Amino acid sequence: MTANAWKKDSVEAEAKAAAAEAATVARSEVLEDAKKEDGAKASVTKLEKASNTAAKDAKKTWHDFTVEVWLTPFNSIEFGPWKRERNRGKSRQFTSDMDIFAEILENGERTGVLGYRKELWKDATGMDKRLVMKLFSETLNWKASMDMMLGRSIQQTLAAHGLPVMTYTVNTSEDDYLVNLERSAHKWPLMPENFSFFLMDEGTPKFYRFRRDFINLGGDYTLIDQHGDHVGHIDGAILTIGGRWRCKVRGDHAEPRLLQVMKLFTGMISFNSQARRHVKNVARDIHDGRLKPDIQRQEADLYMNPRRVR
Repeated sequence: MTANAWKKDSVEAEAKAAAAEAATVARSEVLEDAKKEDGAKASVTKLEKASNTAAKDAKKTWHDFTVEVWLTPFNSIEFGPWKRERNRGKSRQFTSDMDIFAEILENGERTGVLGYRKELWKDATGMDKRLVMKLFSETLNWKASMDMMLGRSIQQTLAAHGLPVMTYTVNTSEDDYLVNLERSAHKWPLMPENFSFFLMDEGTPKFYRFRRDFINLGGDYTLIDQHGDHVGHIDGAILTIGGRWRCKVRGDHAEPRLLQVMKLFTGMISFNSQARRHVKNVARDIHDGRLKPDIQRQEADLYMNPRRVR
């Protein structure tokens, strides 16, 4: 073998050895990357399984609370010397005509109270008569309000040929959006009524409705989501003088805003029949020319254009 041939064979052997070593390193890197990818996929799979398990568990759990209406005004919130003045000092939302009429109980403890503006509802007439309810914490911090929008209620009632269509606007401390709660005009005689609303969730609307139960003895309603699933229930007690409703919401829907809307709606059930008659009578009087339409400033403010020049 000549020197050139030997040199050529040596170079080829070194090249083959280098190629084999490179292939071994590349193979090791590929195997390592594959293991990492498999590990990442396994982690994602574990997270997905944990998320699905949490979602399933949330569907199995329920958030419960009770709304109990007081029979008399002699309660620990308002009864006593200077109690009303002290309550007004705790919250500007506690107006001089605020009447606390119910409490919210969760796990056997009071977590909130419901009040309404008595002068607006009991003493006023015509379009000055509006139902305005407010939800406070147990320490009387304001949590949410529900205003009857009489202008829109009359508009919808006239369009429904006299069927009372009550509209409420709910303002919660947990949300930047107002929630519009409205009785459906699509109602046949003897069929249950529906109140619909939606909540904004990161720019996406989530639709709900309260449907009165077919067998309804104490003011019972079922909360139904946009897919038709029953995700909550309001169960009114029969043998009570003031009124008591046991409420529950499925865990995956039990967020603060929905719970506040549900608590206000449950309190409104006590006034529901009166509200229907009031809206129906006002719409009839306006239609027949016996009443000149007028809207209170507080309600008019809620109709204001948010893009107006100020």
